[in-house]
Amino acid sequence: MNRYALWKYLVIAVAVLLGSVYTLPNFFGEAPAVQVSPGRSSVKVDLDTQGKVEEALKSAGLTPALMSLENNSLRVRFDTTDEQLKAKDAVQRALNPDTDNPSYIIALNLIARTPAWLSSLHAAPMYLGLDLRGGVHFMLQVDMQAALTKKAESLAGDLRSALREKNIRHGGIARNDQTIELVFKDPAAADAAAGVIRDQFPELLTTVSPLSGGDMGVSAKLKPEAGRLVQDQALKQNITTLHNRINELGVAEPVIQQQGLDRIVVQLPGVQDTAKAKDILGRTATLEIRLVDESSEARLAENGSGMVPFGTEKYLDRNGQGVVVKKQVLLTGENLTDAQPGFDNQTQEAAVHLTLDAKGARIFKDVTRENVGKRMAILLFEKGKGEVVTAPVIRTEIGGGRVQISGSMTSMEATDTALLLRAGSLAAPMEIIEERTIGPSLGAENIAKGFDSVTWGFVAVTAFMCIYYTLFGVISSIALAVNLLLLVAVLSMLQATLTLPGMAAMALVLGMAIDANVLINERVREELRNGAAPQTAIHIGYDRAWSTILDSNVTTLIAGLALLAFGSGPVRGFAVVHCLGILTSIFSAVFFSRGLVNLWYGRQKRLQSVSIGTVWRPDNLTQKAIERAKGD
Repeated sequence: MNRYALWKYLVIAVAVLLGSVYTLPNFFGEAPAVQVSPGRSSVKVDLDTQGKVEEALKSAGLTPALMSLENNSLRVRFDTTDEQLKAKDAVQRALNPDTDNPSYIIALNLIARTPAWLSSLHAAPMYLGLDLRGGVHFMLQVDMQAALTKKAESLAGDLRSALREKNIRHGGIARNDQTIELVFKDPAAADAAAGVIRDQFPELLTTVSPLSGGDMGVSAKLKPEAGRLVQDQALKQNITTLHNRINELGVAEPVIQQQGLDRIVVQLPGVQDTAKAKDILGRTATLEIRLVDESSEARLAENGSGMVPFGTEKYLDRNGQGVVVKKQVLLTGENLTDAQPGFDNQTQEAAVHLTLDAKGARIFKDVTRENVGKRMAILLFEKGKGEVVTAPVIRTEIGGGRVQISGSMTSMEATDTALLLRAGSLAAPMEIIEERTIGPSLGAENIAKGFDSVTWGFVAVTAFMCIYYTLFGVISSIALAVNLLLLVAVLSMLQATLTLPGMAAMALVLGMAIDANVLINERVREELRNGAAPQTAIHIGYDRAWSTILDSNVTTLIAGLALLAFGSGPVRGFAVVHCLGILTSIFSAVFFSRGLVNLWYGRQKRLQSVSIGTVWRPDNLTQKAIERAKGD
């Protein structure tokens, strides 16, 4: 009756074993480390860089506990924070001799002490939130007026192209703040231009008015609803860009979310270096396509023997050679829909293949048709600094919206350049208005308090269960421990982020999990009171308690899923642990605890009694009184 098949015991054994393995990494803690990352896209962190770091540490008399190179980042682990700080200074001097233009980012960080054999099983500790691990918190203000101005600048260029296609002559197009102003010699041209704006640019509000000297003026300004849409899109694009950039750099479980109409909150757990965090936020790249100035003055300026001509700018290519380009931007990264690394079909050199949107493809086709034989520069801007990636000669008109960047780049550089371009540029500038660093000591204190709350809650519950239900209480306590073990293991396997609200949910799960065992134990007691044999009481008690346990857990799970779906931030952290805890508690309270009971009592053929505490039975006199009262 009370026997499990062998496969059920095997399921229990495998679950406990896997739970133990994947819970174990959480007990090793984290170690101070120095992280070396590339400071710009053209710089790589490879074995050569690792050799330089080893030489620098050896010269400084430092021996790292572990050095790992992965994902274009080198992490060097140490035993103490003093060694960590000394190592950072030594590596900084070795890799960045030019402090004004650093090639590498040297940052303080924390990495797990998980042994190699556990790592080989893909066992890793849970991510800890900002309140437990420490890190940096930023509040960023998005410059919405700059977003509107940028949109007006883009519309001015589009309007110029539209009027040229319609052969409408104008006396000039200028942008006055966020208003586009056009001048025409005759009213007919002004009316025609206003018609084009209304047809092709519905987001603009157009006004036609006479100017001094008999000219006609047309002013176009974004409609209020269009302006609000631009601001909303700018905020969303900035959030997306920050997500892409930070995720690509490997920061574990960052928090990036909107706050209000024009603010973004960024939290980077585990990053103890504020300068590193600021660099992450600013590491976005954008693309610009411009024409190269072919004049003799420009040639002299490129060689450093002359002044840069008016209306042009000088940038360096990857070989350090100057290239003078015109200030007019023909295309930007906003016209990109995709960027993928690849190879040149003719030279087999590493290249980046760009795909332009419809507007960008049309502009690029016009530019290449009108400038055959001239050079066109493709510039990559990162952290405010421009670099000429390539400046090829336009051989023929290029249509179809596909562009290739190649020349003097490795496969890794092509991959990183494509990555940066896919991450995109910020739609509007942002300013850090609040900056807060939470040190690891405060995080350790929060962990200790949360751990104590869960521990003492567990001790109090198990003490009550063992006293009140004796052996069945001991079995319930073991099931409760297994529930906690499985919950931590699942969170670690999912690489979920544990925060203080999550630890509060763990404490709550303990109380909810033991509730199922209380129902089972009381149901067994009830059957014993009714005179059932011990084996029968155990069987009926578990079977009849199951439906009640399932109903209560399902209703609680629905509430948890609602918190998960509609909550945000700490509420979601609570809901994740809460929902997972309900699932593991069902397994441990019903399946696992019954397995222990069956293992202990099921093998006894003539079971006379069970250790489940005092079973209160009415004596004969009381029973007769009850029956007499029923008869009356």
